[in-house]
Amino acid sequence: MSERESMEFDVVIVGAGPAGLAASIRLKQLNPDLSVVVLEKGGEVGAHILSGAVVDPVGIDRLLPDWREDESHPFKTPVTDDRFLVLGPAGSVRMPNFMMPPLMNNHGNYVVSLGNVCRWLAEKAEALGVEVYPGFAAAEVLYNDEGAVMGVATGDMGVQQDGSHGPSYEPGMELHGKYVLIGEGARGSLAKELIARYGLSDDREPQKFGIGLKELWEVEPEKHRPGLVQHSFGWPLDRSTGGGSFLYHFDDNLVAVGFVVHLNYKNPYLAPFEEFQRFKTHPAIRDTFEGGKRISYGARAITEGGYQSVPKMVFPGGLLMGCSAGLVNVPRIKGSHNAVLSGILAAEQVAEAVAAGRANDELSAYEDAWRDSEIGKDLRKVRNVKPLWSRFGTWLGVGIGGFDMWCNSLFGFSLFGTLGHGKPDHETLEPAEKHEPIDYPKPDGVLTFDRLSSVFLSNTNHEENQPVHLQVKDEDLQKSSEYAVFSGPSTRYCPAGVYEWVDADGNALAGGPGAAEKGGASPGNAQARFVINAQNCVHCKTCDIKDPNQNINWVPPQGGEGPVYQNM
Repeated sequence: MSERESMEFDVVIVGAGPAGLAASIRLKQLNPDLSVVVLEKGGEVGAHILSGAVVDPVGIDRLLPDWREDESHPFKTPVTDDRFLVLGPAGSVRMPNFMMPPLMNNHGNYVVSLGNVCRWLAEKAEALGVEVYPGFAAAEVLYNDEGAVMGVATGDMGVQQDGSHGPSYEPGMELHGKYVLIGEGARGSLAKELIARYGLSDDREPQKFGIGLKELWEVEPEKHRPGLVQHSFGWPLDRSTGGGSFLYHFDDNLVAVGFVVHLNYKNPYLAPFEEFQRFKTHPAIRDTFEGGKRISYGARAITEGGYQSVPKMVFPGGLLMGCSAGLVNVPRIKGSHNAVLSGILAAEQVAEAVAAGRANDELSAYEDAWRDSEIGKDLRKVRNVKPLWSRFGTWLGVGIGGFDMWCNSLFGFSLFGTLGHGKPDHETLEPAEKHEPIDYPKPDGVLTFDRLSSVFLSNTNHEENQPVHLQVKDEDLQKSSEYAVFSGPSTRYCPAGVYEWVDADGNALAGGPGAAEKGGASPGNAQARFVINAQNCVHCKTCDIKDPNQNINWVPPQGGEGPVYQNM
């Protein structure tokens, strides 16, 4: 058996997102002699980055104060118009901007592709001497004899579906560091392991999530409004299901349209992808896209727990940053600014520790500092919005949440204190017998689309002859519960058509969003078989979050595989 080679660094960073790249740049700014490596599972930097995105530049201003003088920067479209709509089945009402808390104001922010921001930051990092390795998925955490993190290992390449080594087999590489910084994004596989191993979420509220689906459209020039930022909530979701949408106009006739569904929904028949397609048919929305062309698609889980769900961010030998720690501001639908700020803060603490001769210990100063920093102040003001929405539904909950944001902004306190979230998202699904199937309209191929044609636009690719990276722990439990009790919600919550329930002849059973009968075709069918089309996976992590039994475990496939997003 081949032994893994190893490389030594001062700092190992997992994830070339805003947090990881900001940390690498700041480390080199503080000490150019530090050896810093960034591992990125995507085939190129930005390939797996998916966000709205309207970026608050506060983090970039701190990291690169002179960035506006750099003509290569991607922040070309400042926000010029902020709109908030409440949608009903046939109409909409625009909320006056003066009613919105000041922190919801997007003026001074930029509409941009976050993937392109990361590509730009990677160039800055490499110019400073950071080693950036795209196409290498960090698959394993390495621990020393004292139980502290000492590095990570990349996944083996060329492993066959049966676990044997193929002709192109290469063992993974070990990367050792004095400190390991985790910036994998929402529900990262290594972060999940570390949070469980070190009890980092003990005494915290459960992390909450949403699924964000996004399309990029090229619209007719007369319909393009550069800098227009439009958010909405309401239809097509019912009042007990949280979520909302965005339309962002930027660059040359491009409009990013997205739809977020909170993953604490109850109805197992709900299908976020179909809700997104239905949303685009609303009279206040569809005109923007008629005559246009859809050019890209993707989906990604979003952390929504906020202030009270942030785990302990340090562990022996390293720390969590950005969305790995859940630093998204939910009502603002923004996390990249806090990701950059967390990377900066992490780098400053790590550089100080290394300069003092420390290694593989706990960076307690980082944990102590974040709540009093801009990150903590940003998240604290909105900490009750998500719990209020979940408790009181869309109409009342959003109204009370807005009042609470005003109180926090004007007076620095909340009448509610700090509310809890209740159940984790995987416990909120109710049995199928309590709900009726939802009859979703068929896609027209012009404004609305099916999942497979959408996955095609994400440029997703996985080598077929490799171990499936979506691991079902107990096949019998999947059939007796996920299928028989909940009518196969995996066929609906997955935005990429990865999961199917089929009979012995391969015919779909609870196969989908428009299941004609309650409970699917035959919920007790002894021949029901769970099929995983792993090649379709866009790495959104929704299955890892929403499966009612936590029976699906997402792990990285071979490095470089998955979606290849452009301008997303």
